[in-house]
Amino acid sequence: MRHQALSFLLILPLVLAIASPGCLGVIEEDDTTIRILTYDVYALSDELISQFEESSGYEVVFTKVGDGGKVLETALRTQGAPLADLVIGIDNSFLQIALDHDLYQSHGISLPPLHPEATVAYSGDMVVPYDWGRVCVNIDTDYADGENVTMPVSLWNLTEEQWKGKVAVQNPRTSTPGRAFLAMTVDYFESDSDLETGFSDWWQQMAANDVMVTSGWSESYVNLYEAGYGIWEDSFIGGAHAVVSYCHSPGAEAYWGGGTTSSSSLNISGASFLQVEYAGISNGEGVNVKGARAFLEFLMNDELQATIPDTNVMYPASNNHDLPAGPYLEHTAVPYADAEISMARIAVEMDDWLDTWDSVMA
Repeated sequence: MRHQALSFLLILPLVLAIASPGCLGVIEEDDTTIRILTYDVYALSDELISQFEESSGYEVVFTKVGDGGKVLETALRTQGAPLADLVIGIDNSFLQIALDHDLYQSHGISLPPLHPEATVAYSGDMVVPYDWGRVCVNIDTDYADGENVTMPVSLWNLTEEQWKGKVAVQNPRTSTPGRAFLAMTVDYFESDSDLETGFSDWWQQMAANDVMVTSGWSESYVNLYEAGYGIWEDSFIGGAHAVVSYCHSPGAEAYWGGGTTSSSSLNISGASFLQVEYAGISNGEGVNVKGARAFLEFLMNDELQATIPDTNVMYPASNNHDLPAGPYLEHTAVPYADAEISMARIAVEMDDWLDTWDSVMA
């Protein structure tokens, strides 16, 4: 969930043209080391990694780069001589690109029962889903109090004067949640009753309404959102009473905030994107497949899956676990319906959507 993204699609043509590992420095492969390429997956705590190393006999070496988009970029750039045995952190807004370029090989492990949401986007054997969540708009209920300012019932409401300069989103070129949110808006405005307008019209009106665009999730949620934990951070600026985050973010706020929160997710049918994050074994020469499989089994075991709501602040993929009972669940909304937009369509059309977004937001 805690993603700081770097641009992927801007340099994809260059990525695909480079087959050597370049200056990243490939670690010499051996059968006692598991090399993992990932972002900062907080679920993989030092304590749990130490336990795995002691019980398995493997040494785990991480290369951590940006967010899921940067993970994909790096994996593709080093595909000719894989930088890692295991790639963790690519989500379903990027997965089709990875599959189309044969980034993975079949994982070959037995999985626990998986939550149905973890298998909606992809259920094949090339990657393992390890967590999931829904990207949507979070609202400051101290501002949208139901009297002076009403709670939005449509994304169009966010283009109104009362939300002028008060909405924060992430740039879809540099943020995984921002990319997911853009894909959601494409489907949302294709599916609404107004056949004369589309996602570009909404974004154009949002730009005219002084929407705040940040490079990543932290800059918008932590630095700008008035109803989040960022108000306690030195980096807090404020000004946003609505922000693109996750539908369970208010639950997380309440969980660590003494049981209450002034944040609520906007539960509008079709205005959420079901995001799933994956781990997969690199496809290439010199890959420690046995070690990678051992780590995948560790990633999906009960002990680690149970920690994901606390550490990576997402839903566990295992159906044996859920968000903690109490404030976390009580303040987490389950949307009426998510956007219905496939990985395949995202892979084919995202470049055009991004170009459109650039033009209307300029």
